[in-house]
Amino acid sequence: MEDDRRTMVTLLACGSFNPITNMHLRMFELARDYLEDTGRYKVVKGIISAVGDGYKKKGLIEAFHRVKMARLATENSEWITVDAWESLQLEWVETAKVVRHHYSLLTADEQDGDLVDSVNYTKKRRMEGNYVESASHHSKRVGPQLMLLCGADVLESFCIPNLWKQEDIAEIVGRFGMVCITRCGSDPHKFIYKSDMLWKHHKNIHVVTDWVTNDISATHVRRALRRGQSVRYLLPDNVLYYIQEHDLYSAESEQKNAGVVLAPLQRYSGDPSS
Repeated sequence: MEDDRRTMVTLLACGSFNPITNMHLRMFELARDYLEDTGRYKVVKGIISAVGDGYKKKGLIEAFHRVKMARLATENSEWITVDAWESLQLEWVETAKVVRHHYSLLTADEQDGDLVDSVNYTKKRRMEGNYVESASHHSKRVGPQLMLLCGADVLESFCIPNLWKQEDIAEIVGRFGMVCITRCGSDPHKFIYKSDMLWKHHKNIHVVTDWVTNDISATHVRRALRRGQSVRYLLPDNVLYYIQEHDLYSAESEQKNAGVVLAPLQRYSGDPSS
């Protein structure tokens, strides 16, 4: 009966995954352990959503390859899956919209019976009309919950001008919630304290300390690949074999989108509220 009272949680990680690394996968495990150790949550699913080519990030290889590598990396996982919806959009999709999309799927009629029961269905439908909820209401709601999973660098990117809409940040942390994994040199607690908006919803932001520190990053992996250095054990072997088979990362690929303004900066620099 105790398990029945826990909130069922789906973790959603959005990003480039260029390429996916063992650290990306490790984040899911750390988040699940942390949430379940509270006794309040049961993590039932993890979703990896790779950004589309329209993001225009320097060195970003085609979404087809990034999604394929993510699927290879998770093929032995019993609970982490890959969703290609975001990657297939012709234009860049804001993270808040991606979260809404997956939440709508989570609460749809055809959702598996172990995630959505008929008793709570009406209550959940009423909640869909509110994009931004107070932290107190957020903590009391019943039914499945979707949380955005990210590293501390994503949380700290909230302060970069024209990279995020303020209302999107409020929606993500206020309505859905976040699980943030610490990284070397970061202090998420201090960043949350300094931000009035994040502090308002700080009860919805779960900061998870990674005590076995791991500084693997996709940037480091791409650099090593360009230099012909070994990246084995930094990412799953089948992902490495795929990279080698398709010769994905090189000095030429790292120059892709060079000189192109990042999609959110293009969209928001003229009118931050657009």
